[in-house]
Order: sequence, then structure tokens, then C-alpha cells
Amino acid sequence: MQIKTYIIDAFTTELFKGNQAAVCLIPIELSESLMQSIAKEFGFSETAFVISKDTGEFGIRYFSPVQEIPLCGHATMASSKALFNEFPELHTITFHTKLAGDLTVVQRNGKIEMSFPLHPTEACEYDTEISKTLGITEVKDSRYNAFHNMLLLQMESSEDLERLQPDFSKLKTIDTVLSGVLVTAESSRADFDYEYRYFFPWSGADEDPVTGGVQSFLAKYWSEKLGKSTLKAFQCSSRTGSMEVEIKANSVSIFSNAVIFSSGALHLN
Repeated sequence: MQIKTYIIDAFTTELFKGNQAAVCLIPIELSESLMQSIAKEFGFSETAFVISKDTGEFGIRYFSPVQEIPLCGHATMASSKALFNEFPELHTITFHTKLAGDLTVVQRNGKIEMSFPLHPTEACEYDTEISKTLGITEVKDSRYNAFHNMLLLQMESSEDLERLQPDFSKLKTIDTVLSGVLVTAESSRADFDYEYRYFFPWSGADEDPVTGGVQSFLAKYWSEKLGKSTLKAFQCSSRTGSMEVEIKANSVSIFSNAVIFSSGALHLN
């Protein structure tokens, strides 16, 4: 069996920036163990498996190198780019996810628009050893998002956020059930409202270059703080990436783009 594949840089218009994802356009349903093995072989933070259901409708599942995850923004963006390339007549795609409901993606005006459901955060206490090991000296606010099982920590300065140099080997020794930690700050850049970085050494990778799925709660968090429904977000990782977000009644729309790096095929005998 051959499976068509893409490697795509998401949340960018430049190669070698944004976040890499592998996209597998599968002709039949694959076992979870096989999808997990393929994701581990690719080694990216996420690999998406996409199967056609009907015209413009596709099933999608997301795997890190070690586990299935409920939702991944950059892998959804990458999958959309692959499908719009495969089917030029399509302008709207509906993804049926296993764990996060249906996602609608639209291509227009040279950008890809994704809509994700909103998820709440709640104030929380946390193991301060985590923030210390990340290199954070002062936490302005702490929240927990149950859907993603993530801790959100707000810092005072986006410059300090960009300069963080976590001790990942020590982080991995901390006993936690968290999937990851999202660290954020109001942006000092004129073109952006807030910045963030996402660390998840317990789930398969140390840091995600650009993360879209977290906007399902991060965008709402900053919308409430800044009193704006449309905001611009910048991920100040080493690869960097950006997106515009718009808060609606029960969802968040994410506007960005992606670049195809390569396409090919898996040969599974």
C-alpha cells in the first residue's frame, strides 16, 4: 500500500519557519498502532492522518511521536494546505475529528481560515518547580485548561519570554500529569497583541515551534484581558510564526498560511 504524504511548514509564508507537520492522505482506515509507528518514524511534533469521507469532508486524527492528541492547530493548517493543493476546486473543508468535534476550514484572500471551538480556563495552583525549571522568575497569572490538559502561565515581559532557556532534562523528571505548559505575555511588538511559547517535554517534544490549537483558550484569555475580539499572536520560538485570531460566540477563527516543503509517498508492504 502506498500513502501520499506531505511535509508542510504551517503558520508561515516562508520555508524553514513556522511549524513542521507531516500529512498522510490515507486511502483506508489504519490501525492506531500503525499510525503511531508512522508518527514516530516522521519524528515531527505532530503527524496528521486524513481520510476522505465525502466531497469536502475528511476524517482527521493527530499523533505525536508518543501518543494520539485531541487537536492540533498546525497539523490542521498543514492538512488543509495539502488538500487545497490536491483538490484545487475546494474552497471549504470540514474535518471530522475523533475527540474535538467538527472543524471548518476556508481558503480565501490568500489565507487559510480555521475555526476551533472555545474552551475555558480556570485559575489554578501549580507546582512552582515547573516555572523555576522553565526559567520564569515571576508568574503574573496561572490558569488550567482541562480540554488540552495544559497549564497556562502569564509573564510580565515578552522579552523575558523570548529569552527563556528551560532545563528540559530537569523538566522531564518532574512528576506531572500535564500534557504541557503554555507561557504567554502581552507583546511589546507594535504589530502583535500577545506572544507565547509552548513546552511539552512529557508528551514527545521539548518545545513546539508554532502552536495553533491552543488558541481555543489562549485567544479568549487575551481577548478578555485586552478587551478586543480580533488579535494578532506571535510565537517567539526559534522558528517563529504568527496568526490573526477572531473571537466569536462559541468559536475562534484563526487566519494564517502554510508552505509545502515536500510531497511523496510511504511504501507499506
